[in-house]
Amino acid sequence: MPSLLPLLSRVHNSVHNFRMKLNYSEPKIYSGGVDISKWSSLSKSEQKSALLKKWYLYYSFRDPNTGDLKRQTNIKGNANKFSDKRNRYNYLKSLQRSLIEVLEAGFNPYVDNSELEEKMFGDIISENQNKNTSKKIKEIAVQPKDVQCTIKKAFAKGLRLKERVMNKNSFTKYKSRILRFEKWLELKAIEKQEITQIDKKLVIEYLNHVLENSSPRNRNNTRADISSLFQILEDNELIRENFVKKINVLKSVPKRNKTYTPTLQNEIYEYLEKKDSHLLLFVKFISYNFLRPIEVCRLRIEDIDVVDRKIYVKAKNSPVKIKIIPEILLKELPDLKEKDPKDFLFIQNGVGGNWAIEETNKRDYFTKKFKQVKNHFGLGKEYGLYSFRHTFITRLYRELRQENSPFEAKSKLMLITGHTTMTALDKYLRDIDAELPEDYSKLFG
Repeated sequence: MPSLLPLLSRVHNSVHNFRMKLNYSEPKIYSGGVDISKWSSLSKSEQKSALLKKWYLYYSFRDPNTGDLKRQTNIKGNANKFSDKRNRYNYLKSLQRSLIEVLEAGFNPYVDNSELEEKMFGDIISENQNKNTSKKIKEIAVQPKDVQCTIKKAFAKGLRLKERVMNKNSFTKYKSRILRFEKWLELKAIEKQEITQIDKKLVIEYLNHVLENSSPRNRNNTRADISSLFQILEDNELIRENFVKKINVLKSVPKRNKTYTPTLQNEIYEYLEKKDSHLLLFVKFISYNFLRPIEVCRLRIEDIDVVDRKIYVKAKNSPVKIKIIPEILLKELPDLKEKDPKDFLFIQNGVGGNWAIEETNKRDYFTKKFKQVKNHFGLGKEYGLYSFRHTFITRLYRELRQENSPFEAKSKLMLITGHTTMTALDKYLRDIDAELPEDYSKLFG
């Protein structure tokens, strides 16, 4: 009897010498961005967060035109009707097994699969069952050819959704960065490709381009904005995951406005008293109420309650913030009784009136006016309107520290400056060097 070993060897060699390209990738389950095998070790909040996302089955199939594996439409079925991990995952596992079976049998999303359906089920099950199974195959694997989303369409959708949740000022900067990324993709002639063609390597290449032409800070801000866009695309199942958030953040040294010395601050006040009292009042809102310049630009007459000594500010991170008007600022205010409550408090050269331009342009107007003051005193770009906020917070903190512990001083200061957490205030005070040690000469003995 001839030996079987030579035959097996020949079969083994022929299999390994023949490199066959599979027409599809292994179907996998997306389980809310977490490793399903580590589910029990996740916290309740992590599990809840994962279940709030859409779970689905995903795979790729070879495009007959390009020869490349192309991501097919995600398959959810009724998986996300289950609110618990066990049933949701078991449902998708069942779909996964079914999909693997039909792919191995020769299913192709780019052709008519009616012959495959007949071959697989015609002689095995009843006509009624065959119809149901045929429908199931189509639900599981047949992918419409027109559902693919191009980069341009995906970016447009992401921007539309982002615009709904950002204030106008922030969205303008955000949109500008995203459109610059899109323009760069156009120069590489890939903006018409599918959004799934953008990978981590391509984004890093763009971020390096930004870094070479600007600064680490701008590169980091660009990374954050692209990551924010890709998170929206992930949440809307246009991409599998937001890989941008895994790209490292570069260390950068932020530019900051220096504080004024007491002498210089008094000299600036005296100069403005003579040359531009209107700009001086603007500066005093920054100094005494610790407002940012753009927050002063947002103020309307109705936001100033002289009787109750309250000021209503649309702050950076909250819709409206209420602050007191200290006596030192209250006595500087002109009579506002005859003014229209809807008028802006600060306009070009006066108090109270209509000024229908973007608030960033208003801020720029006062910044340019103050540039003349800087030129008079020979001040560099490290000084600005924002410096008055730093200057007076530093002065106030040091006064509070004379009779209070650091914690007590900061607790009182938080109520005045509007910082929402002690951590945020601590960081701010460190950045402006508000806390300085006593003279330590005696320690040298």
